Amino acid sequence: MREDQEFREFRDLMKRPDRFDDGVNWGTIIMALFVGLLMTPAQLYMQLVAGIEMGSAAQWVTVILYVEVARRAMARLRRPEIFVLFYMCGAVIHSGGGLLWNQFLVQSEEMRKLGITEHIPAWFAPSDPDVLGQRSFFMKAWLVPIGLMILTLLVSRLDHFGLGYVMFRLTSDVEKLPFPMAPVGAMGMTALADAAGQRESWQWRVFSMGGAGGLAFGVVYLALPNVTGAIFATSLEIIPLPFVDLTAYTEQTLPTMPMMVSLDLSFIVMGMVLPFWAMVGAFIGLLFTMALNPLLYHFGLLHSWEPGLGAIRTIQANTMDFYFSFGLGLSVAVAVIGLLHLLRGFLRSRRGSAAGGGPLQWRNLLRPPAGRGDFSIWLGLLIYVGSTTTYIALTYYLVNVVAGIPPGGRPFPLWLLIFYGFVYTPFISYVSARMEGIVGQQVTIPFVREATFILSGYKGAAIWFAPIPLHNYSQQVQFFRTTELTGTKFTSLIKAELIIFPIMAVGSILFAQFIWSIAEVPSALFPYANEFWELRAYQQGLLYSSTLPGEQLSPFQEAFDWQYIAAGLGLSLLVYGVLNHFGLPIFLVYGVVRGLDQSAPHAIVPMFIGALLGRYVLRKRYGENWARYRIVFAAGFTAGMGLIAMFSFGLVLMSKSAVKLPF
Repeated sequence: MREDQEFREFRDLMKRPDRFDDGVNWGTIIMALFVGLLMTPAQLYMQLVAGIEMGSAAQWVTVILYVEVARRAMARLRRPEIFVLFYMCGAVIHSGGGLLWNQFLVQSEEMRKLGITEHIPAWFAPSDPDVLGQRSFFMKAWLVPIGLMILTLLVSRLDHFGLGYVMFRLTSDVEKLPFPMAPVGAMGMTALADAAGQRESWQWRVFSMGGAGGLAFGVVYLALPNVTGAIFATSLEIIPLPFVDLTAYTEQTLPTMPMMVSLDLSFIVMGMVLPFWAMVGAFIGLLFTMALNPLLYHFGLLHSWEPGLGAIRTIQANTMDFYFSFGLGLSVAVAVIGLLHLLRGFLRSRRGSAAGGGPLQWRNLLRPPAGRGDFSIWLGLLIYVGSTTTYIALTYYLVNVVAGIPPGGRPFPLWLLIFYGFVYTPFISYVSARMEGIVGQQVTIPFVREATFILSGYKGAAIWFAPIPLHNYSQQVQFFRTTELTGTKFTSLIKAELIIFPIMAVGSILFAQFIWSIAEVPSALFPYANEFWELRAYQQGLLYSSTLPGEQLSPFQEAFDWQYIAAGLGLSLLVYGVLNHFGLPIFLVYGVVRGLDQSAPHAIVPMFIGALLGRYVLRKRYGENWARYRIVFAAGFTAGMGLIAMFSFGLVLMSKSAVKLPF
């Protein structure tokens, strides 16, 4: 397929700077503590209430506050300082929800129905009702799960500088791949650095416009229902959270079709930023699904559905009957398409040409650019070997020794863990990193973990909860490229990790405990978790049931059908062949495949509207500059939403923490 114009726009946005600076100072350390104390619980709360990942929003909010303080102190901030703070915020914010999910999973009704609850190991979460009823992580039964969480967190943070760094050196320094999506975050840093330097740039103006929009929408969408719910007996919702369920009104005309639409304006903004043809393809896939589901129901393939189930229960029924296997076929097709493009890239460069047309710069593998703060590539390999060996030893011990082997069962094979860590992980990491560097898309081969678990002959559920050494380091490769574009020394990231690890380890426990002490999770106080967590547990439980001991037919075996997998694979490849024949963008294929999978129908419509608005209205108004404007505007919008989320969350915490006196 032809090279997308959209990626050529991203590719030329930024060049690697000539100078690299350290981004860690006392100011960034203080702001990291601020994030750990305030932003992390806000992220947890908003995820439970509205399903909103506040990560980037909270990061931008923190950076803006830092910029404003610096401006009033007449201090000039550099891009490396802003980037390191952004990095630290992102790491800290995403560190707190694991324990809440663990306690829910051992109490999940869907897990109990699937027969998995009794097989969940105690090192994942205690299952004693007396312990769980206390709603406290500060109990002896939680010591091992918390200790294991901290250990894996430490290894994972160290692992960021392992194979991902090696793959970055190979794909960026040697092959000179462009990494078209890397400038997205770097340009936001540039806007804030300009503002801190008292320069009124177009980046800051566009960022401010997006922030104002996010503030206005956040007041209605987030602040109003949360604040009123904290003060009064019932909350006032002008815009329903997390979506509007229209299934009851359409089920007679479109049976088995979950009609749910989100009125979250951030989806429209996201649709403006993401590639246009991907959004068009997703909408086409959704329309196809709307026609397909009634036909499947008519021919008896979606037989579990009945009127009145609602959107979430409809998705659950359809998943069991058809979409579990059909979705696996779609995922396999995406992987095959990605590998085809990778093969084409290898064939084009088989004579030793880099992306820029010149010879591959192999000497750069051992001679990185001066001043960038690189460390030895051999140290990166040593970190990778050490972290992978730790994962292998820990998994083998937890699964085969601590959890034990069921009667008549067999231990999980050690050779398979070694294959995960030292064969498959390097292969898929390089394949995916190269695709990330060429077209900005990762490659994943679906069902590798699940298929090998089943074929291994292992019986039990402990392996599903173990820290398997099965990773894809392409995101770290992309991150190192963004770090480079901002002119930040790589040694700054090592310093940042030393600062944020204790914050993450302590904060993830304290704030999960605080939220759990407010009310049960999930419950009516947390609408998103109340709606979606049981659905997630059901979808995961289908897989977990595949390795349970016993001769009875497991729910996984009922949902797994090779014919439906082949249908998903064949349909996707057929669509790819047709679009390839007419020379249409590759993103159209990815979009159609996404739309055919019914997992997120509520988001597709507003994202498609955003894509149309950006393409045919805003692009005409702002011309070629729109390619840059949209990225900075989206960053500002999430920042505005984050400010309102922080404000409303603060009021909720004060309300729930208040002590009611008897007089």
